[in-house]
Amino acid sequence: MNKFVGNAVASAASVVKIALMSRRPKRSAPADKAKSIVILGNGPSLLKTMERSPRWLASQSRMAVNYAALSKEFWQLRPDYYAMMDPGLFPMPDPKDESLSADVWREFRAVDWPMTLVIPSRFLSVARLHLDGVGSITVKTVNITPVEGWTWLAHFAYRQGLGMPRPRNVMIGAIMGAMQEGFGKIYLAGADHSWTRTLSIDEDNNVCNIVEHFYEEKKEAQETARIVEAYRGLHLHDVLQSLVVAFRSYFHIKDYADARGVEIVNITPGSFIDAFPHRLPPKEKADQSDDCTT
Repeated sequence: MNKFVGNAVASAASVVKIALMSRRPKRSAPADKAKSIVILGNGPSLLKTMERSPRWLASQSRMAVNYAALSKEFWQLRPDYYAMMDPGLFPMPDPKDESLSADVWREFRAVDWPMTLVIPSRFLSVARLHLDGVGSITVKTVNITPVEGWTWLAHFAYRQGLGMPRPRNVMIGAIMGAMQEGFGKIYLAGADHSWTRTLSIDEDNNVCNIVEHFYEEKKEAQETARIVEAYRGLHLHDVLQSLVVAFRSYFHIKDYADARGVEIVNITPGSFIDAFPHRLPPKEKADQSDDCTT
């Protein structure tokens, strides 16, 4: 299949997906270079960034993701935004539910600072049930409908809030949510994405990938059990193809960000994401030569 036919098929499929899946679209706010945000991924390097640049982090808007609310660092960082894209994070409220997902919503009920929760549109009603009576959290939605094909069509859909590049991980949705909010400069921290280093196959041909986070040991063990269950039944080629989709989505984001005048900087040491320039945040000690704010 040549490129023209491939783009035509992908574009047609995207239009159908938008018609069937997208709801409550919100046009992206214009990019404002004066507005910057740090998206706090859950990779282990986030602790290094917190140690290196605490005052700089405190001076920025911050967005946490997924299960970060279960960590003590969440309460230190007090993020202004919080992005959740995984359907597994949206169970119906149940006081007997002892899952990690239910724990996240319980933590939200204790948040005592203004925070905006960014979630897929289809889970708005569930989020409202969980947050009933919680006045500190505002909910905003994004459509996670995957849009591919002609660049002009994809960028139009992104601007209108109808969809995004294939959202294979929460960082993709978080970046698109930040652009929808009008942030003109986006920093990625804790976005290690070094999954190929931890992939292995056990003696029963099961794919194993013990993903490291910055969480405390107890929560990390629970998260590991969740990931093992998520990989059950998958083959290595399935996992690798998923990684290909994720890393390719970052290049689609880069093209869209450039078209909108949004700068995305990866401040994660050792990150595997190769779509955005790498630059360390300011080192708040003697050496200030690599300050990424200049």
